[in-house]
Amino acid sequence: MCITVHRLCLLAVLPALVACQTTLPLPTGEPEVTRLFQAAPPGAAPGTCWGKTATPAVIETVTEQVMVQPPEISADGAVTTSPVYRTETRQKIVKERRETWFETPCESVLTPDFVQSLQRALAVRGHYRGTPNGEMDARTRAAVRRYQAPEGLDSGILSLAAARKLGLVAVERPAPDGDEA
Repeated sequence: MCITVHRLCLLAVLPALVACQTTLPLPTGEPEVTRLFQAAPPGAAPGTCWGKTATPAVIETVTEQVMVQPPEISADGAVTTSPVYRTETRQKIVKERRETWFETPCESVLTPDFVQSLQRALAVRGHYRGTPNGEMDARTRAAVRRYQAPEGLDSGILSLAAARKLGLVAVERPAPDGDEA
């Protein structure tokens, strides 16, 4: 009965969640990546598109022996009663969970021709193996991740910075200030 009720609730809420975001299927071992279409980080310019990676927290279990009763020591320094210890086990966060927002090319830019150019650019750099097919598939996302990881972005979603570095998107130039004579 409880399982059926929970499934019904999930089925009622699921379409609303899907309307807000899309989670891309990823190769095994890739961190969860989400591309948000209706949300952006605070302060984002209107009309820009963003991706987000979530790196899970790293938690370790620590086991310690804690002294509950100290030893009793006689005047001549001999131990008359041994100390009493208690074993305590606790979990400790070694590395906090981290969310990273990054600007991405918008969906309208990610045409099959664009993706094919992306695959060729990644292949030339040794990250993509296969025939460029114009599909943003798991192989392409893994290649994007390999390309971006050395720059500190562990994601299969193409960042705008990486697209610019690959020569796929125009690099914005500062506007001339007009002060030169």
